[in-house]
Amino acid sequence: MSKRKTLLIALSVWAFQVQAQKSSIESAFNEKEAISHFRYLASDELMGRDPIRPEMDAASRYISEQFWKYGAKPINGAESYYQNIPFRLSSPPSKGTVSLGANAFEQGDGLLVLDGPSLTGKFELVVVGYGQESDYVGKEVNGKIVVTNVGAPNRLSPADLFSAGRDKISLAKSKGAIALIEMYNVPSVPWNLVANYLNRPQLTVDNTDGAESIPYIWLKDLNNEQINAIGKGTYTTADVQIQGKVNKKIIGKNVVAIIEGTDPKLKNEYVMLSAHYDHVGVGKPNTEGDSIYNGARDNAVGTVAVINAAKYFAKNPPKRSILLCAWTAEEKGLLGSAYFAENPLIPLNQIIFNLNIDNGGYNDTSIVTVIGLGRTSADPLIEKAVADFGLKATSDPSPEQGLYDRSDNVNFARKGIPAPTFSLGFTAFDDEINKYYHQPGDEVDSFDLDYALLYWKSYILAAQNIANWAERPTWKSGDKYEAISKELYGIN
Repeated sequence: MSKRKTLLIALSVWAFQVQAQKSSIESAFNEKEAISHFRYLASDELMGRDPIRPEMDAASRYISEQFWKYGAKPINGAESYYQNIPFRLSSPPSKGTVSLGANAFEQGDGLLVLDGPSLTGKFELVVVGYGQESDYVGKEVNGKIVVTNVGAPNRLSPADLFSAGRDKISLAKSKGAIALIEMYNVPSVPWNLVANYLNRPQLTVDNTDGAESIPYIWLKDLNNEQINAIGKGTYTTADVQIQGKVNKKIIGKNVVAIIEGTDPKLKNEYVMLSAHYDHVGVGKPNTEGDSIYNGARDNAVGTVAVINAAKYFAKNPPKRSILLCAWTAEEKGLLGSAYFAENPLIPLNQIIFNLNIDNGGYNDTSIVTVIGLGRTSADPLIEKAVADFGLKATSDPSPEQGLYDRSDNVNFARKGIPAPTFSLGFTAFDDEINKYYHQPGDEVDSFDLDYALLYWKSYILAAQNIANWAERPTWKSGDKYEAISKELYGIN
């Protein structure tokens, strides 16, 4: 037999298998059931799925019930289908003022008290760079207020600012500091936007082991005037008046499950399918008086994709195992996924790929936008799956938004796991996106459900292609996560 004929036969067999996979997904898919999941998770009854509200428990229970009903299994170390997370809720103070000489900074204006107890008095100030361990060398901070730049070198995305701040609080407290002030000097994110978002109750992972945290403060210093003045000795003390701070503990829930693969060897490798199921809750009413931010696009549609995948793969397991993850508290700083990344229920070196979902909205129903397309060897598998359902996979059209680093996938990419985000189709952050992004109008009634069905089905097929692939997905050569990935997987 000629090589050409052999190739033609192989291509014919492959095409038949691809069509069979698509047909299998189509025949197993219950459209009304999927839309019913969508309607419930984005319903008014769940009050916008805010992790600090009690309705969030109903959302997590609903997702876990679907995993159970469809036959996905709990993970050893989880509590049934839950990974419980110790959260700490910190509300803004009734009064918050920090005075440096004649300059008084007020809560919500030039000041944000993000965490910690009330504090009143005059305290000595010590500047310690970015607040990392090396910045404390030769510095005595016991009983003093530590002053740092916000974030860390080369880590100034919104998610980075929060994660760096959590680390700084712990370190400053261990050194005996009485409070931490970070000088906010990030030009890429306007202070007014930050203040509007953060002058409200804040959720963090509680790493205090029952002990009280120290006050954690952001102070507006866009031109570095204040931190330079402190460093030069112009201001040696701060008069602090923080009153009415209330902190309480909350248990958050990642909803997680597994489906064992069929291949004796490959079943020890996992493809993680993930989406965050929280949203922003109840907020300012729109012109129609609607104050419930339902989050159909962001991210009930993604959560339903993971639920649909659970149903399909439980009955049609691929060669590799499937890890199903619905994250909590993405909107609070990627907290749920970060907790799993630091406390994994499956060893991270067994998770070979993360096909994450997050969304702001869509303005083109002919495409799927894959944030991170072009960065991993699995790109053709995703592109083919999307094309098989009549859509086209496109890359991030708005890299200036930093979307890759603003969703849960980045917590796993930083560990070395190839992790793109499978998003609804958009060509720009335009008025059509902003019409619904974090708005009360983001409801199922305003969603193109024919597009949702194609989106959900192509996600399942993309996951199946990767889970059955003979090769292990890798980062493209030269990617910034390539080195840490080789370390994670023990690749020379």
